Amino acid sequence: METVMNTANKLTLLRVFLIPVFLIILYWGFPGSNYAAMAVFIIASITDFIDGYVARHYNQVTTLGKFLDPLADKVLVFAAIIWFTSIGMFPAWAAVIVAAREFAVTGLRLIAVGEGRVIAAAKSGKVKTACTMVCLIIMFFAIPDWAVYTCVGIIVVTTLYSGVEYFVKNRDIMKMK
Repeated sequence: METVMNTANKLTLLRVFLIPVFLIILYWGFPGSNYAAMAVFIIASITDFIDGYVARHYNQVTTLGKFLDPLADKVLVFAAIIWFTSIGMFPAWAAVIVAAREFAVTGLRLIAVGEGRVIAAAKSGKVKTACTMVCLIIMFFAIPDWAVYTCVGIIVVTTLYSGVEYFVKNRDIMKMK
């Protein structure tokens, strides 16, 4: 029987709670708000890695967690990307690539569920998430343009690679019957 409010789910809910806190701090714009927002983003990002470990290691995988964890990850990352796009640090074309990959992979997973299959998170997807979160954290610092471009490049490349990998490994799902 599933325990609805296990440790992993509590960590995911903490991440969900931290997303509006992160945004409020950014938009409030007090002196040092970027660093305060970065600290909140770091804490939220760390909860992602901890709750995944706890859920797998202590067998605390729940239906709620399967739904809420990836949703919280996406909203946290999109919140930061939209912020960086709004201040001119993240190109809109790159934000569209990230969004398109997320929608496409989610759609693929929905089709798979309709076929009675579950597509688990691939290693490349986990690498993409880690690279994206680390790069977004780096972008909170006053870094030179070349470093921002490097971070955006890493996010785009890992996003595209993992998206293509999901579709290649699961191409049989897309075949028409």
